[in-house]
Amino acid sequence: MFDYLLNAIVTLFVTIDPPGLAPVFVVLTAGATRSERRATAVRASVIAGAVLIAFALVGQPLIGFLGISLPAFRISGGLLLFVIAFEMVFGKREERKSATAQNSYSREDLRHVAVFPLAIPLITGPGAISATILLASRAPNVWGVFGLLVIIALLIGACTLVFLGANRLERALGDTGRIVVSRLLGLLLAALSVQFVADGIAAFIHGSPATP
Repeated sequence: MFDYLLNAIVTLFVTIDPPGLAPVFVVLTAGATRSERRATAVRASVIAGAVLIAFALVGQPLIGFLGISLPAFRISGGLLLFVIAFEMVFGKREERKSATAQNSYSREDLRHVAVFPLAIPLITGPGAISATILLASRAPNVWGVFGLLVIIALLIGACTLVFLGANRLERALGDTGRIVVSRLLGLLLAALSVQFVADGIAAFIHGSPATP
């Protein structure tokens, strides 16, 4: 159970990447008042948390209804996570996030900005959703699922705190600090994504494509 929860924390932390969202939030809410920023941070976090919790609870039955085996989803999810890891290691992810923020930002409606692009896809992107479904499918028991939901709530709470203190965090890390943290987390995520792929292939080899 401890190994499962530790794996869940690490996987979701590096895919959601709360510290990496700070500079994007600053760009999205440039010119907003303190209260507007606070409202935007809370709204984006609540929506993102609801999306991840929904996928944690019904994601596996949904892919089953669509006729997708869990090993297949593990492999595809692992490959997707590896793409994100590649972007983090080579500095492409931050460029993509900044471009999304600049293209989508509207000063006139921060409520919409909280939904897109903040909640989706910057917080709950394809990588985070895939990781959530994969982790839920590997939960050892109902307490494992409960632990996963708690971890999701904690990480979404971390996103809220990062948003509220985005300016201070950006100054504390600096450009060099952000680059170093992003590269290290990218390497870790790459290893975890390879493990997802390996687990999916092993399940196919053992002839159990429909079981976790």
